[in-house]
Amino acid sequence: MKSCWPFPEQVRRPRGFTLIELMVAMLILAILAAGLTLPLSTQLQLRRAEEARRQLEEAKEAILGFAVAHGRLPCPATAGSRGNESFGAGGSAENGACETFHAGLLPAASLGLAPLDGEGFARDPWGGSANRIRYAVSPATVNGVTHALTRTHGMRSATLHGLGAQAHYLHICATGLHAHAGGCGPAVHQLTRRAAFLIFSTGANGGESPPPGGDEYRNLDDDGVFVAREPSNAPGREFDDVLHWVTIHLVVSRMVSAGRLP
Repeated sequence: MKSCWPFPEQVRRPRGFTLIELMVAMLILAILAAGLTLPLSTQLQLRRAEEARRQLEEAKEAILGFAVAHGRLPCPATAGSRGNESFGAGGSAENGACETFHAGLLPAASLGLAPLDGEGFARDPWGGSANRIRYAVSPATVNGVTHALTRTHGMRSATLHGLGAQAHYLHICATGLHAHAGGCGPAVHQLTRRAAFLIFSTGANGGESPPPGGDEYRNLDDDGVFVAREPSNAPGREFDDVLHWVTIHLVVSRMVSAGRLP
């Protein structure tokens, strides 16, 4: 006589968690707990830094679009130019003589960016009056062409070979410890010496009164040498600038693709 009771082999035992599953669950909980332990102010600064990086990426694309449309990179704006690129005395798009090359502001009005403050400038996510986005462009003479990058058709006159062979544009260093007006010092400190232009945010402190000789000071001293490194609150090593640079190779590539070069 057959029993109606299920056979033992048909009875499924509850399945337990494997060791790997438990480890994954514990890791997820640890990550969540770490996020909760971050002070609210720190989380806010991290979000603003990420928004600044997105903003700088948008500005980069606008500058490259300007180069494709005009055959040159824009000059930096100055405090009195209301967000438009600014040329020095006797300067113009034809000769590329900017009022400043290394210590200017993003010409956000000339680039058609938004939103802008009341004077036509783009501000970073910290939004203070000192937090206008900054912009530097190389003044290099290439293959005998002065201000080749900011002069209308200057890059075409300099030739592709000349642009590639030019040894120095803007220098970006991993530390300002041995940096000087001519470069980063030891090669190990050099991120690139071929940046055609640079856009950056001065971070939460707005670049106000950085200690002389410090890395934030290096980004404001108007010599074509800049520092990009991890943020730090260590006394004497404070740094919260957010930098984004574009090498000459990318500029040339975009212009070749658009038929502006050679």
